[in-house]
Amino acid sequence: MSGKVRKEPLFEKITIIGIGLIGSSLARVALARNLARTIVLADRSSIVCQRAKELQLSSSVTQDIAASVEQSDFIVLCVPVGATADVAIEIARHLKAGAIVSDVGSVKGAVVDALQQHLPSSVSIVPAHPVAGTEYSGPDAGFSTLFENRWCILTPPENTLYADVEKVHAFWTACGANVEQMTARHHDLVLAITSHVPHLIAFNIVGTAADLEEVTQSEVIKFSAGGFRDFTRIAASDPTMWRDVFLNNKDAVLEMLGRFNEDLAALQRMIRWDDAEGLFELFTRTRAIRRSIIEQGQETPAPNFGRGPQLPDQ
Repeated sequence: MSGKVRKEPLFEKITIIGIGLIGSSLARVALARNLARTIVLADRSSIVCQRAKELQLSSSVTQDIAASVEQSDFIVLCVPVGATADVAIEIARHLKAGAIVSDVGSVKGAVVDALQQHLPSSVSIVPAHPVAGTEYSGPDAGFSTLFENRWCILTPPENTLYADVEKVHAFWTACGANVEQMTARHHDLVLAITSHVPHLIAFNIVGTAADLEEVTQSEVIKFSAGGFRDFTRIAASDPTMWRDVFLNNKDAVLEMLGRFNEDLAALQRMIRWDDAEGLFELFTRTRAIRRSIIEQGQETPAPNFGRGPQLPDQ
C-alpha cells in the first residue's frame, strides 16, 4: 500500500495533536493517500493553527485539544514527550470507547506509563516512533514523503488488542514506512545508542567549539569541515523535544554514555600509544556499519549525504 491512494480510508476520523514537522507530515500523507474520511489538526498555538489553515493541511484545524478528539477513531499525539501526560489528561474524558491513541515520541517507556495512567481502559494504546525527521520544525517543515522507506517502531503494552495493533501497523505502512514491533524498554535502549547519545554528543561538541577561548565564533563558522557541519545539523534540532527525550530516557542514555566513555578511553589509549593496528581495525569496523546503512536504503552515498535543498510540500 506504500505510496498508493486508498479506495477506502483506514479510519473514519483521525485527530493529530501537534502540527510540527511530524504532525504536518502525517496530515499531508493522510490527506494525499486517503487514510481517513476526516482529518482534524489541533495545536495550542494560534499562530501554528493559522499557518496550518493557510497551507490547507486540513479543513478542520482547532486550538481546542479536548474537542478535537471527540468521535475520533485514531488519535496521534505529535507533542514533546514531556507534554504527553498533560495532553492525556486533557483528552481523557472526550475519547470514545474503542478509540486508538498513539504518539510519535522517540522515548516509549515514559509515554506508555503516562498514557496508561491517565487514559480510560475503554481505549487502546498503541505507541509508535517513526524514525524519521529533519532538523526543521513547524507546519511548513513537513512533507508527505518524510516516512517513505523509514522505520516506524510500535511498542504496544501487553494485552493490547491485536486488531488495534494491526490497524496502526497498516496506517504506518500506508504512510510509506517499514514497521517493526518491540517492547518499550528495548526500544528506549536501542534508540539511546542510535539516536539519543549521538544527539547528546553533537550538542556537546558544538557547545565546546562555541566555548573555546582560543577560537572565535567566526572561525568556527568559517572553517567548519564536513564533520563539524554534520554535528551542527544534528545540534540544530528542536531544543524542547530533546530536553524531554533526555529527561524521560535518562536510565538508558546514562547506561549508553557509560559504555561510550569506556570505548572513548580505549580509543584515547590507542592514540597515546601509537596503536596503528588497533585504530585501523576500529575504523574498518565502523566503515562497514556505514556501508550496511546505505545497503539497507536508510541513507544515500551521495556527496553531502544527499541532503540538498529540500522544499516542503505546500
